[in-house]
Amino acid sequence: MALEQVRRAAFDDLALRGQRSRLMRYLGASVLALGADLGSFLLLLAAGIFAAPASALSYAFGIFVHWLISSRAVFQDTVASGGSARLRQQVLFVLSAVAGLTLTTFVVGAGAYTGFDPRIAKLLAIVASFMLTWGLRSRIVFRSGN
Repeated sequence: MALEQVRRAAFDDLALRGQRSRLMRYLGASVLALGADLGSFLLLLAAGIFAAPASALSYAFGIFVHWLISSRAVFQDTVASGGSARLRQQVLFVLSAVAGLTLTTFVVGAGAYTGFDPRIAKLLAIVASFMLTWGLRSRIVFRSGN
């Protein structure tokens, strides 16, 4: 009985370390995607594109970069190999990004409405959106057996 508990505890510890490692890789992917978003936004502005379309295009580019990194370096063991299963994951990935954008917009808007400094509200929104998209992507989009 004690040997089984030790084995189970060791397995749980390995699983937790693996999940932490995946979370750190996801954090790195998010930082790189944010850099791609902001960098392309600035390039589009410099090219004379109006701010709103530049923001939308750069956000879409950030989602694309995040997909590439996430599917190859974060969730590589659970990404679908192709066909309709891969398309399903890609659609769910974009929907999770839209959920993150919606939450960000709500947090910043509610913060501004209640008198919070919008920069602080945006920082809170980044954390909330990161947690939401991590949860959706790790438990739904790239769920094992998906």
